[in-house]
Amino acid sequence: MDTKRRGEVLRHYGLLLLGVAILAFGLYNVHSRTAITEGGVLGMTLLLQHWFHWSPGVTSFFLNAICYLVGLRLLGRAFLKNAAVASVGFSLFYRIFEHWGYVLPDLTPWPLAASLLGGLLVGVGVGLVVREGGASGGDDALALILAKVFRCRISAAYLATDLTVLLLSLSYIPVRRILYSLLTVTLSSLLIDRVQNFRLPRRRGAQAPDEA
Repeated sequence: MDTKRRGEVLRHYGLLLLGVAILAFGLYNVHSRTAITEGGVLGMTLLLQHWFHWSPGVTSFFLNAICYLVGLRLLGRAFLKNAAVASVGFSLFYRIFEHWGYVLPDLTPWPLAASLLGGLLVGVGVGLVVREGGASGGDDALALILAKVFRCRISAAYLATDLTVLLLSLSYIPVRRILYSLLTVTLSSLLIDRVQNFRLPRRRGAQAPDEA
């Protein structure tokens, strides 16, 4: 492997791991502390736990596995490889943050601030992972699948899955808490789309590689 290719690989996996590190930091320091719930696969596991007493440890495994298998078929082997790295990285970083303990103040008395900060961290973290063609969990894989199948923006795919689960969660979660969760998933969905599609502007007069 030449130096240029090695640099590209290091940059690729470096951004994947940076993304899951930011995501794990936000979920541990904000979401897990302030009871701001999520949509997607995570929210569905909590819903199934409440109504059917099925352990999230079991249901999350099966739901994520289904999403990854469909993703492998539609998005290819490179997606599965990136998803595996991101998923393992997320678990490791989350364990590290658990070992360190909370480093942010408890935002439970300020749910609006918790929703905004949580949405910001999740949006930037997941956005970096998706930008590099990976997935930190079944939520990301499902959103990528829907975006490809329906040819829509990934922000719309995330919102569709999150809103569906949040609406179902009204069956056991108070409306006020759902509204804060709606705010954080909306913000994170929009940021994921922006980060995924962000491109640095070219300097004036610079040529694109195919123009040189």
